[in-house]
Amino acid sequence: MEHTSYDPSLSTGDIIRAPGKIVLAGEYAILDGAPAVVLAINRGVQCTIEKGSGISVPNGDTRFVEHALPFAENHHLNFQDWNPIEDFAEHQKPGFGGSAAACTIATHIMGQPLEDTIGIHNQVQGSGSGIDVKASILGGMFIWNPLLQETHVVASIHPVVIWTGTSARTGPRVQQYLSYQNRNWFVQNSIRFTDLFLEDPIRGTKALYNNLEMMSKEANLHYTTQAIREIVRLADQHGGAAKPSGAGGGDCMVAFFHSEEEQIQFIETIQQHPIYQVIDYAISEGVHVVKKTQ
Repeated sequence: MEHTSYDPSLSTGDIIRAPGKIVLAGEYAILDGAPAVVLAINRGVQCTIEKGSGISVPNGDTRFVEHALPFAENHHLNFQDWNPIEDFAEHQKPGFGGSAAACTIATHIMGQPLEDTIGIHNQVQGSGSGIDVKASILGGMFIWNPLLQETHVVASIHPVVIWTGTSARTGPRVQQYLSYQNRNWFVQNSIRFTDLFLEDPIRGTKALYNNLEMMSKEANLHYTTQAIREIVRLADQHGGAAKPSGAGGGDCMVAFFHSEEEQIQFIETIQQHPIYQVIDYAISEGVHVVKKTQ
């Protein structure tokens, strides 16, 4: 039976926002049930409820939000990027999980249990761990164990986020990983190194990156690029550590440092590069409504 009710508190002029995500630890291994650490940020998706009817999205692909169609019979749902990054080419995307954020908003509008979003999103996308959906729902920074279905809030940290200059497609890399049969060693290492990351972000980041790099070579998965290797090297030169956030191949990276001085020097180095870009952000709460009176 289709769900045709919706949140009765919503009205014309309201804005619903859902954060994007940065995965800090546990990429790929989460697909095999290993824990991962994620940070929700204020660069995601928002939907304005307008007069009229129908749904509009920037790229025209409404598949992730079509479960909100019953509400859209009497309201126009205008989905847009929330706090988009300026100076990005139209075809480029940072990999913050926009489809998951939009899907979460649609679920919220319909008054459905937000956890339903994981199944809805996965059905449309065809694959994925669901951690981007969890970030959009919960906000903040947390570790999620999908095997035990447990979520634990952890102390928030603020990595430097760096755009590599190239977008990457996650789906083909996920399929390549899942076709690699000998990945138990990688998963067990990821579990240990994710725990290490929570104790020591720099040592943990280095261990996680090396583990991901070894797995990608064995699985014939395109993970590192020249840009990724260079940013890792620059972070190391400044006393810190860096790794891709997510599936690799491009998109964004995260970097951690022992001191504010090291971090500032690293940022200055990145800012001098003609392509790489430091992305400002703030930690965000989960999906929420901004009322029209505010």
